[in-house]
Amino acid sequence: MVVFSGGLGSMVGLKGLNSIFKHKHLMIEFVMLYMVEFDYYNSMMINTADEDGNYVDLGGEFPLEENEHFNKLPVNTQMSNIQVPTNVYNKDPNILNAIYNTEALNDVFIGNFQKDPTLTWQYFGSSTGFFRIYPGIKWTPDSNGVVAFDCRNRNWYIQAATSPKDIIIMVDISGSMKGLKMTIAKHTINTILDTLGENDFVNVIAYTDYVRYVEPCFRGTLVQADLDNREHFKVLVEELHVKGEAKIKNAMKESFKILNEVSARANGQGSMCNQAIMLITDGAMEDFQSVFEEFNWPERRVRVFTYLIGREMTFAQNTKWIACNNKGYYTHISTLADVQENVMEYLHVLSRPMVINHDHDIIWTEAYMDTLFTTKAQSLLLMTSVAMPVFSKKKETLSHGILLGVVGSDIPLMEVMKLAPRYMLGAHGYAFLINNNGYILSHPDLRPLYKDGKKLKPKPNYNSVDLSEVEWEDTDELLRTAMVKGETGTLSLNIRASVDKGKRPLYLTNEYFYTNIDNTPFSFGMALTKGHGKLMFMGNVSVEEGEVSHNCPQHRLEIVTYCETDIDPAHRKYSQLQAAIRYLLGKEPDLECDEVLLSQTLFDAVVTAPLEAYWNTLMLNDRVEPGVETAFLGTRSGLMRVVRYAGVETRVFLTPADKDNLFTIDHFPLWYRLAVENTPGKFYYYPVNDKGFKMFSAASAESILPCVCLNAARVSVLLASCCFSQIGRFFGEVDGSIMASLLKMGMFKKVSLFDYQAMCKTGHHHASSRCCVTCVRVCVVSTAHKQKKLDALQPCDTAYPGFETSDLRHALFLQNFVPIIYLFHSELPVFLNICEHNATVKCNRMRSQKVRRRPQSCHAYHPKENAKDCGGAAAISLSLSLFSASLLISLVAEF
Repeated sequence: MVVFSGGLGSMVGLKGLNSIFKHKHLMIEFVMLYMVEFDYYNSMMINTADEDGNYVDLGGEFPLEENEHFNKLPVNTQMSNIQVPTNVYNKDPNILNAIYNTEALNDVFIGNFQKDPTLTWQYFGSSTGFFRIYPGIKWTPDSNGVVAFDCRNRNWYIQAATSPKDIIIMVDISGSMKGLKMTIAKHTINTILDTLGENDFVNVIAYTDYVRYVEPCFRGTLVQADLDNREHFKVLVEELHVKGEAKIKNAMKESFKILNEVSARANGQGSMCNQAIMLITDGAMEDFQSVFEEFNWPERRVRVFTYLIGREMTFAQNTKWIACNNKGYYTHISTLADVQENVMEYLHVLSRPMVINHDHDIIWTEAYMDTLFTTKAQSLLLMTSVAMPVFSKKKETLSHGILLGVVGSDIPLMEVMKLAPRYMLGAHGYAFLINNNGYILSHPDLRPLYKDGKKLKPKPNYNSVDLSEVEWEDTDELLRTAMVKGETGTLSLNIRASVDKGKRPLYLTNEYFYTNIDNTPFSFGMALTKGHGKLMFMGNVSVEEGEVSHNCPQHRLEIVTYCETDIDPAHRKYSQLQAAIRYLLGKEPDLECDEVLLSQTLFDAVVTAPLEAYWNTLMLNDRVEPGVETAFLGTRSGLMRVVRYAGVETRVFLTPADKDNLFTIDHFPLWYRLAVENTPGKFYYYPVNDKGFKMFSAASAESILPCVCLNAARVSVLLASCCFSQIGRFFGEVDGSIMASLLKMGMFKKVSLFDYQAMCKTGHHHASSRCCVTCVRVCVVSTAHKQKKLDALQPCDTAYPGFETSDLRHALFLQNFVPIIYLFHSELPVFLNICEHNATVKCNRMRSQKVRRRPQSCHAYHPKENAKDCGGAAAISLSLSLFSASLLISLVAEF
């Protein structure tokens, strides 16, 4: 049974997953029939007619209806359908047979969704290449009409099918590999790298008559196969050039030494499970048997997989012999189209011990960006998948360990984070989630997207951001280490938090509470700022007194989740506003609503009601001070009251589109967060946006709430939002010399902030590598026009200065009492990145191995495994005559 501790299961849709796993006999005991003719709904063909108006083959009428729960995509919740990638023949007898055998899953998926409507996508990925998805959808190919999605390449499939692995990729770059062969070899390496995840370790070695590490920094070791390192390898592989004569023996020895040393050290540099060497070559001529005798026989602990590149079959027998005598698999790759299918074979070999042992290990993937399987309706939503392997239980095929596929479901990470409602934690309190490798799944400071022109794109390393890179005051990594190890406890840290996209520092003392989540590799943490988030002021207010329908702006209630409308399909038609009102009036008692949040919102609506009348009175009596554009109030329950005064044409603040200034389920706006930290009674000034540099003031929220019902006049003064039009003109005249003078006078103090998720302009080093340098952001004022062409950006680490003052007088000068924009932990918003490349720093960063928790299960060996199934060739012995003949043929070809 798969459940989260603390009731998480009901929140993230795992009740339905339990049904999948309880019904696993429907999947693993398929009747092995040979289907000559069988029609199914192909997701690309459905609802498509030919010129005569008839449905095309494998198409037919497949009703689709837009569904809010599935991101407004047209879906069919009564039926699953089948996706087949373009490189797989959709009427192959093996495909038809396997699709027929999985028809029973349709009822299982539907039943799961009816029992638990919070479930999202459910699916089965077959080892033959097809993908059964529920609910059924229309699959859209790319602009070339190609469906490149292959379920067997997805992390959830690969991780469920195999245990963690240490991989060394050996590639032949001798002169005979020139041209198309080298192109195929590079594509093969990249495809192998794509099958690895952050629980795996890898290195790439190129060989001719000498051994060359593709990345010299990684000499003699393995590195974690996270996204950063995989992409780094890919760039370096593209730079390989052929020359010289191939000498496989020395490279093979080097590979075995690395794997043996990693196993012996057990210091975290390795998976401590499967080990394999991937040999990519156009032929093996040497007498290499002695290497295996010395390093791998008789245990054959390291599997060797061989990929013969090119059309020539001269050395096929030798290459087969290597694989068959080392529990590996041999494949012949003659074209680029052959690469994908042939590389995937090694996964089936590694899955054999687990399959033979009938272990249904359940895996959870790292965070990834969901694209909802289509190219038209992409949703940049962080997800995790839970999956498990499906295999044949037929006794006659037991030793072959036949993997049938993988079954799984997707879970939006925001569903997990709903367990810690932000409003209960205070403005600076938050919850976060990390995995066994210390990488963030969810955190308020995680910024997975960057702006490329007008488009938002995922950062190349968005899912390999370490906890220490956002909780960077934890220099000894006490918090990270405890959470990675799955411990439960508390920790207090003095931190320098950054807000406003890293531009402003706040000095806080955070108390951290953390625990592991049972049956997952995840650890859950919460941070509470000292003095905040522990006490709540509650009131007993009736629905009538609260006047919910009038006092809660509709755009406000659409953003915050007051009621779970997904649990019962009948409730999905309600907006949050409608659901909250019906629940409070007793019309929908079955709705699951947050009564504490609703109670607080009603109370806040009552005690702040006089304020709106007072603001209107000021306006009607023409008593609004010159320059005041907007007055607003915010409470920690999320209620907002806003009044915009007449005569103001430009509305730049608190519009529904300006979400940064609105309360959401996991977000307190900047003005609220800064006001909470301010001394009661003082004002805080900050620019609303980077375009107009208009200045607004907000009082301390902690000083507001006790006064609301006592002195409405005082509240209104404190909350006045004052626009100083002169700020825009003044800002353009500021330069670095003024800031230097203010620093010298002691009016401001310079502090350092760090951003480990920055994007820097591409420098002279490899574009794929994380900058791994000290990037100093120098404050300047730029009057230049916008760049006509944006420079390419890459992930990098940056350190940049901020400026702080605690004295209001230091920020007030010039005419008309105009506040300078640096006040209270501010900095100039225009920066120049100056990066210096430091190879040593970069190497140390990439080689570093932080504390990690290995997955509990490992299936590397089973005595009943049939190792003779090694690529169409039975185990053979390398005879001297065979080797000599091969060598002779090679020499003749050379001359």
